[in-house]
Parts: sequence; structure tokens; C-alpha cells
Amino acid sequence: MAGSSGSLSRSGLRGREAELKELQALIASVARTGSSALTLIRGEPGIGKTTLLAEAVARAEAAGFCVGVGKADELHHIVPLSSLATCVLHGDRPLLSGDALADLAHRHDQRIRLVERLAEAIEARADSTPVLIALDDVQWADALSRFALTQLPRRLRTSPVLWMLTGRKGIGGPAEEIVAAVHDELPARTLSLGPLSGSAIGRLADDALGPAVDERVRELLDGAGGNPFLAVEMLAGLRTSDASGEPVPPGLVSGVRGRLKSLQPGTLRFLQMGAVLGRRFAFRDAAALCGGPSAPLIASLDEAVRAGLLDDDGDHLVFRHDLLRQAVYVDIPPSARKALHREAAGHLVAAGHQPIDAVSHILRGALPGDEEAVGLLRRAADDVLPVTPGLAADLATRALGLVPTARPSWFAVGEQAIVCLTRAGRNREALSTCDRLLECRPPVETFGRLQAALGGTLWNLDLAEELRHRAETALAVGGAAPEVEARLAALRALALSRGHDLRTAREAGENALRDAIAIGDRDAHVQALFALGEIALNAGENAVALERFTALSAVDSAFSPEEIVAYQHMDDFACGERLLLKAAQRSGGLREAMLLWAQGQQHLGLGRLDDADADFVTMERLEDDVQVPVQQVNARVIRSWTALLRGEEETAREHLTAARERLAAKPNPGNTAAVRFLEALHADAEGDVGLAVDKVRRVQAEGPFLRWRLLRCWVESAIRMALRGADHELARDLAAQAEAHAARNPAVPTATGVAAQALGLVTHDLALLERSVRLLEAGPRPLVHASACADFGQALLAAGDRPRAVAALTRAHAAFAASGAHAAAAHVERELQNAGSHGRRAANRQRPVQGWEALTVSERKVARLIAEGHTNRAAAELLVVSPHTVNTHLTSAFRKMSVNSRVQLANLVRSLPDS
Repeated sequence: MAGSSGSLSRSGLRGREAELKELQALIASVARTGSSALTLIRGEPGIGKTTLLAEAVARAEAAGFCVGVGKADELHHIVPLSSLATCVLHGDRPLLSGDALADLAHRHDQRIRLVERLAEAIEARADSTPVLIALDDVQWADALSRFALTQLPRRLRTSPVLWMLTGRKGIGGPAEEIVAAVHDELPARTLSLGPLSGSAIGRLADDALGPAVDERVRELLDGAGGNPFLAVEMLAGLRTSDASGEPVPPGLVSGVRGRLKSLQPGTLRFLQMGAVLGRRFAFRDAAALCGGPSAPLIASLDEAVRAGLLDDDGDHLVFRHDLLRQAVYVDIPPSARKALHREAAGHLVAAGHQPIDAVSHILRGALPGDEEAVGLLRRAADDVLPVTPGLAADLATRALGLVPTARPSWFAVGEQAIVCLTRAGRNREALSTCDRLLECRPPVETFGRLQAALGGTLWNLDLAEELRHRAETALAVGGAAPEVEARLAALRALALSRGHDLRTAREAGENALRDAIAIGDRDAHVQALFALGEIALNAGENAVALERFTALSAVDSAFSPEEIVAYQHMDDFACGERLLLKAAQRSGGLREAMLLWAQGQQHLGLGRLDDADADFVTMERLEDDVQVPVQQVNARVIRSWTALLRGEEETAREHLTAARERLAAKPNPGNTAAVRFLEALHADAEGDVGLAVDKVRRVQAEGPFLRWRLLRCWVESAIRMALRGADHELARDLAAQAEAHAARNPAVPTATGVAAQALGLVTHDLALLERSVRLLEAGPRPLVHASACADFGQALLAAGDRPRAVAALTRAHAAFAASGAHAAAAHVERELQNAGSHGRRAANRQRPVQGWEALTVSERKVARLIAEGHTNRAAAELLVVSPHTVNTHLTSAFRKMSVNSRVQLANLVRSLPDS
């Protein structure tokens, strides 16, 4: 039968000339401009999406593109990265080797890092030739592939990469999610395929049966509704009916059923087993489900291929169209399908497949009480947790649903579900799951394990008091294993770090650490060190915090960002820089976002406002990508603050609004205090001193630990507001706070210098202000030093010492201007003018918003490196920053320069006078 060959295989192109022309233009545009684009071909099953995609791929190959083509599968959509893997491993020159892909999937334990490595591989190939990545049936894409497809087009927007996807018509789903993710980032076009016209369907009939097609055939084809696949199947059925003398049944299922009647019983059974396994399946797996030896089934395979139902690609058997598989599948009784899926799961695992490969069948075939299925789901959840925690949570909760509550394993499965749900950011669901388990009165040992498992959830939800109560209750009940008791003790210490009695908290942390080390439990050890580090920070003891976080980073390198920030609190930015370089080589996922937070703090402390802003932008994007916000409130507070320093009032207000929105989602005391202090800065900038002072008072009332963490470097800003509002008691309280912090940190120039500055402001003591300048000059923070110089200069002016005042103010002006703090520099400029100084000083000119002059120093460096032909990874290595940061700089440079490709950027950079 000719249904699977000849012109019928390309007949979907009939009536698609306009769409094909548009795809051809897109291919040419990407090749010509060197910039990326994305297109989604959407329509109902059988409408011709796959055929149109195949023709576009062929034309791209003819145009010199390196092509990767894949197809997602309904029954394989659970396996992480399985859909995208078929794209990058395709063809004579695959984008990645199988070994390289396996290395990515197993060695990099977070989604962000894995996507970045994929991006680097594609970018490297696109450096020499344009690349087309095509994925058919994206609606079946696995979760990790969908995640990658929402990230990669944006990450590779500056490279000649064309993304082509096909998806079924509908609202929402993976296809629309991917298109929405690239909105405003790169050209994205959706082609919606409608029914073919009557004339196009007629041409299909001419292709299949010749030009002499009678009226009976044309009437029959009207039943296809303009769907080319249905029309082709009807035409194939006509050829069969002509040979057999039987009429063609209307409809696809009936039509296929009619064709199946002519097959041998063994062939029909073989096809049904294949339909259970999926559109693409292995011969040996279908043979195993048939229950007999494989050799007799070779004849069945041959008959199915000759009937145009299966193709054999040498490695696997493939139903020629998913609609054919569905038509065969629907003829299997529902109860038999469940049993066959469960049998298929057992066979796949017995044959050496990973548990995740059997999950789709387990989900369709497992019944409550199936302990083997529960075990497979749990193993699969463990396997995928590092890269797809959301999927792991789904699998663990499904496993929990299969276990009757009376079974002993129910609590163990529930504990795993809590851990997976917490890792996936589904904290409320984790909490409700734990409470549901606890309602069933677990044994005392299990009670402690469940409460310990819930610790991370409660910390994420900022429920410190509930964490303390649950940990203390579990410890009081007793009966838990020693390692569980050690974890509970560490969690109790962590909860106490948020309270007022830090002495008790420290004692609890020390005891927990001692027990964890004695028992040898790593989780308890990590938790206890983290708790002690938090306690030290909240007590304002920077050296102790550094000691704790250094020890923590040695046990678990994922906590390198905390160690880096602790070095910064000690004014040791050199060690911070060294650790940033080291940590960048092994970061991933959420911790990579935390690493960017540490890098942003490094740049901020060193007065590199532009770089700090880029780091916080990138950090927020990465946190959004993994949907686990941690530092977004604080990042927006800092970005608003620095925008005020620059004189960008509108931008500062936008960040304030964003900070308030994020505070509503994570309203812990620290975030609340940070936003209130930012509101004070805005009120002060707008001249509402009363409101500003009220906000500062509320920050001070929140608790002593917030004072150390929030105002360690900028307490002088709060003091100025208090003095302008004539609230001398508040000003003295703030100065005393700074003195206490300096007493705790005598070796930290910033702490001692800010304390002298604070007291000097309150007491109007010139000697103290001069001392603060000397102390801060020895420190690494130029903006803090500039602030002290400005205060000293203003005090000297008030005292009538004009020459020294001009010198101090000139130093302050230069430091502010060099950091881009234009508003602060302008304020000092006015003081200099009042002093009658007319010396030459750095200009306060604001950067324009468009063109080369609009680029920051770092953006120019990145633009020049990219123009010279460096990849993002190469540029990142040369600039000693993250590739994510390079991408942020490059995206900003493209926007400011109004270019859409690396080629355009290179041409523009080469045309500059100083190039």
C-alpha cells in the first residue's frame, strides 16, 4: 500500500505555500542578520504541522544551517530533558554527543547550570554556522525541556539560532509558555494552520489517485474537514478498498479499524503492545509484552510496516503518525490498558531501564497498594530531584497516594514528599502534607523525623516561632534517632536566631553543633553551623559569623555565598573576590543566584554601582527562573537606594513599588524593616522629614538584630534624617548602636569609622568626624568614605574652616562621581559652590539612555569582546564574571545600541572612533 510513501508523505504541503514562504523568509533572516528568532506552528492533530516543519528543516539544511530535530512523545514526557535531547543529538553533526549530554544531566545538579551549558554548546556551534533547533509536538515536552526552552532563546538571542516548534491548537500549555517567555526579547511568530481548502484537498486526491478522481471520492474527502492527514488516510483506505472490494468506513478510528481487519491476529496484538509503549518503541519491548518468543513477531513487524502503520528507523519502531497510534490504542479495552501499562513498567525496569522511564506507565497502570509501583516512583523522584524538583514532588505525592494510611511505609513516603515539595518551593503543600501525616499519630521516632523534615519548609515560610515550637515539642516527646534529635536541636537554634535572646540561641547552637559532630550526621552539622552563623550576624559579631560560615562552606560548598558575604562584613574584599572566582566554577541553580547576590554585594561595597545593579538584575531573573525568591526584596531595596544616589527618581520609585510587591509575598521582619528604611529614604528625598523619621523609628523598634544587619554601613543616613527631624533621642540611639557595633568589630575599619562618624554627627564633634575619615580611608568602601568626607567638609564649613572644607568636599565629590552616584555628587557640588570654590571637578553629567555613551563601563567591555568574536563564556572568563552577568550586560547593550545581532554590534563597535 502506498499510504506511507511517494507523494503522500509530502502531501501536507498542498495549500501551505504561504506558510512555507514565511518560514523560508525567517530562515533567510536569521542567516543574514545573525540574530535569533522563534516560530510556533500550531494546529489540530493531522493538520500538517510535522510535514511543514520537515520541509522547513530541509530548506534550512540546504541554506547551510546546522540542524537539530526532535519530537516529544506523550508517553515519554516524564523523563527530564528527553524532548530536547532528541534535538541536540540529531543529525550527522549533533550539537552535543550522547556522552556530553549524559555528563550534563548527571554532573550538574541544578537546572540553571544545565541550561547554561547547553547554551554554551549551541552558541559555540552558532559561532561558525547558523543553527536550527526544531521540536515537534512541543505539547508533550518534558518539564526540564520546557524549562530550557523558556530560557535558551533569550540566552541565545544574540546568536544566529532559529527555534521552530510545533504544537497542538489550544489555549495555554508549554507552547504558549515558551512564546510568552521570549516576548519582547526576540522575534517570535505563531503560524496557525487551518483546514485546507477544497481545491488543496482535491490536489491531494490527484497526487494519490491520478487526475481522474470520481465524484464519489471527492464527496468522501469532504468528511476529512480539510485535515490533510485524515484525507491521506482515506485515500490510502480507498486503495485498500479498491483491492478488497469493501467500502472505506468513515472517520479515522473506524478507517484504521477497517484496515486492521486485514492483518493477522499476531500483527494486531503486536501493534496494540506497541501502542501501549508509545509512538516510538523498541521491538524487544513490544515482543516482551506479547509474551512469546521474538522470532515469530518479525513477520508481524513486516506486515505492519507494509500496511503503512509503522516505520522502522533501525533503532526503534515508530507509528507513522500519533493519530494512528491513538486509533490502535483506543481499541484496547480500558481495563486491559491499565494492566498492560503496569506490565510495561515492570518489564522496562527488569530490562535495565531507569525508574523514570517506567513512570508514565506506572501513572496509568498502578493501583492503590502497589508497593512495587510506590518504590519505583520514589526512586524516580530521588533521581530527578536535583534538576526537576517540581516533577520529583509530583512523583512523591503520587506515591503517597498509592499507599494506604495503615501501611508502615506511609510515613516514610510522606517524609520524602515533604522534602521534595520543599525543594520545589511548594512550602504550603509540604506543611499541609506533614500535618495530614501527623494527624494519624505516627510512632514517636517517626514524629521526630517528620518534624525535622519540615524544618526547611517552615524556615522558607518565615515561620520561625512555629519552627521553634515544633522542634521543642519533638525533642520533648523523645524517642527519635540520635541524628534526628541532632537535626531538631539545630533547627531549634536556627529558629532562636530570630528572637531577642541571642545568648540562649548561641548556647543552643553550640550544643547542637557538638552533638552533630559527635554523631557524625552531616545534615545536622550543616544546619547547626548555619544557625550559628545567623546568630552571629544578628548579634553583630562579624568575625564569629565569618568563622561559622567558613566552617559551613568547608562542609558544604553550596554555602560559599554566605562565606563571601561574611568576608565583606570584615572589609576583606580580597578574600571575597578570591572565593567568588572559586565558587563560580561549581555553582548551580538557586545557589548560583545566591552567588550573584554575593557578587552584587562585592561590587556595591567597592562602589561599582553599575555592576552591582547588573548582578541584582541577573540574580532576580535566576530566582524567577527557579521560582524560589530569596533575596528579591533586598535586591530591589538596594537598587532603589542606588537609583536615588544616581538621581534617577522615577527608577527609584519603580524599585520601591517592586520591593513592596515582593514584601507582600515574603513579609519576614528583615524584609519589612528593609522596605521601611527605603520608604524613609524616599520620604526624606521628597522633603517629608516627619514621615522619614517615623519610618526610621519603626525600624529601630523591630528588634536589635535588624539594626546590625540593616544599618551596619549606612546608619549615618538614618542619623541625618533624625537630626533634620529634631529627634535627638533617636539620633543618639542610632549613634549608640553604631558604637556597640564597632565594639563588637574593632578590627573592621567600616565599623569603627562609621561609629566615629555617627557620634560626630550627633555631637557636632569635628575631631570625631576627622577620625572617621581617616578610619574609613583605610577601608575598602569608597561610598562610605565619601559620605564621611562630605559630613566632615560640611562641619568644617560651619566652623569657618573653608580651605579644609573644600579639600574634604572635593574628595567626596570625586568618589561619588567615580561611582556614578550623581545625585550625591551634585549635593556636594552645591556645598562647594556655597564655599565659593571654583576649582575643576569631575562632571556630574548623567549618561544618555541610548547610544554608545549610554553603556556602562562593563557593558562596553562586554560589547567590545563580543564584537571581537568572543562567546559569552569566553567573555565571562576574561572579565572574571558569570556568563549570566555577561548576558545581562549584552542584553542591555543591545537595547541601548538598538541592535539585534552580534554582527550589527560588531559593525557598530568597529565604526567607533576609538575602536
